[in-house]
Amino acid sequence: MAKGRIAIREENCKGCSLCKIACPQNVIEMVADHVNAKGYYPAALVDPEGRCTGCALCAVACPDVCITVYRQVPARVPAATV
Repeated sequence: MAKGRIAIREENCKGCSLCKIACPQNVIEMVADHVNAKGYYPAALVDPEGRCTGCALCAVACPDVCITVYRQVPARVPAATV
């Protein structure tokens, strides 16, 4: 299975939570302990178990283009020929 991670540009996030709703792995949370320069509670990746697959649904859902997705795809092993 592919592994991924995301980077959220916190300074541009308006805290709409569309990325959180779109995430099938539930690894995005809204930060409640501080606000960004615009006065919003931004989104953050909370993924200690590494469940993010890099599917990019969060980035597609983000209306402010605040999310960059990084995805690692396992190397394919060639099939043995007979």
